[in-house]
Amino acid sequence: MTKALMLQGTGSDVGKSVLVAGLARAATNRGLTVRPFKPQNMSNNAAVTVEGGEIGRAQWLQARACRIPPSIHMNPVLLKPQSDVGAQVVVQGKVWGTSEARDYQTRKRELLSSVLESFEVLKADAALILVEGAGSPAETNLRAGDIANMGFATATGTPVVLIGDIDRGGVIASLVGTHAVLDPADQDMIKGFLINKFRGDVSLFDEGVKEIEHRTRWQSFGILPWVRAVSDLPAEDAVVLEHGQKRQDGALKIAVPMLSRIANFDDVDPLTQEKSVDLQFIPPGKPLPGDAKLVILPGTKSTIADLDFFRAQGWDIDLQAHIRRGGQVLGLCGGFQMLGTEIEDPEGLEGAASRTPGLGLLDVATVMQPEKQVRTVTGQAARSGAPFTGYEIHIGETKGRDLARPLLEVGGAPHGAISKDACVMGAYIHGLFESGTFRRDFLQNLGAVSDGQNHDEKVDRALDELAEAMESTLDIEGLLNLATVPSR
Repeated sequence: MTKALMLQGTGSDVGKSVLVAGLARAATNRGLTVRPFKPQNMSNNAAVTVEGGEIGRAQWLQARACRIPPSIHMNPVLLKPQSDVGAQVVVQGKVWGTSEARDYQTRKRELLSSVLESFEVLKADAALILVEGAGSPAETNLRAGDIANMGFATATGTPVVLIGDIDRGGVIASLVGTHAVLDPADQDMIKGFLINKFRGDVSLFDEGVKEIEHRTRWQSFGILPWVRAVSDLPAEDAVVLEHGQKRQDGALKIAVPMLSRIANFDDVDPLTQEKSVDLQFIPPGKPLPGDAKLVILPGTKSTIADLDFFRAQGWDIDLQAHIRRGGQVLGLCGGFQMLGTEIEDPEGLEGAASRTPGLGLLDVATVMQPEKQVRTVTGQAARSGAPFTGYEIHIGETKGRDLARPLLEVGGAPHGAISKDACVMGAYIHGLFESGTFRRDFLQNLGAVSDGQNHDEKVDRALDELAEAMESTLDIEGLLNLATVPSR
């Protein structure tokens, strides 16, 4: 019989996604057939599944930890924020509609059946399902109709372990406080806790563990120290960009403007681990650095709104100066659309129907269309033949004269564009730099060197290192024994 265990957190960014991935790899290494599951995720970092749908990148990583292909059923509800109060809702891999935050709270009850349906699909071929919560169950104002945390746990009888992040401080208060605000039925669903990101002598927190156990009557499953390998794993949420970034002190400076609705920013993760590269995310209000060799315009969930945001920072002026100095520009997905002469949204897919001038750096124009392109691809660099694998997730069709100078070939067909002076490039493909051969070829053209290693090999090693660290410091046996057969 399939068993299930749920990891929830005292807040966002406490390590839920990473610890589910690490536990999944540890359980898989023990010979168990494991499937990851997150009922509801909110992220603009999406991945493409075997069915041609989209899920959160965290569940893609967790599937990799299980050594299986990702499926739409691993993340049946994905919310992709388009504004401060609204999001696109993706259900079982396909766009279900758009919803403002207040409206969604009343509509999410409709989605519980899809969540439970996907859960049943995963149960059919798994010995263990590891479920990840969202945000925190302490947000009791959202408890009615909840499908992401205690609402799911109680609906399926899945036991919960609560994660606290000691690195951010106040871990005793966050765990004990969560216990205090939950109603008794939800308190009973939580069977224990574990503490993440400890630095230093763990024994110094022995009394802290006793205090939490005494006040909550929950069991401790251990303390995980800070694991260096986690920095090699792709981050899911843009909040990590606000807390600092992985940096190398390489000679090749690459600047990435932090758009307000930045999406799939992990496209550049492989570049951050190149010793020859100094990649910097540029926050709003700061100019693009004058000594950058390359500026990458990343993906975005709202191209037109982020184009306005880009101009509001003065980055359009900085970009023109960058090109005059001989710098190069690469646009990915929404960033590619911004580089053209015009973006037209006749049906108001991103807001009100509009026609907006682009940055005018590529002779192409984009028309937004309702049907979303979601697919995995293989291809090669048009000029050198360097191979890559990647994926597309976008709306809009782009046409124009610069497409006659394609950046890539995908399935034997030209893809993307290069400007006449070869300074500006763009394409819809995500994940280009994960291919070591393509990344090495790209960096060589900028005068930098690369080890040419495929990024997924580094990710796989990091998952193994994380699993080993969890095996040596946490009560993995106790966690696996805690998993129970869920009720229908």
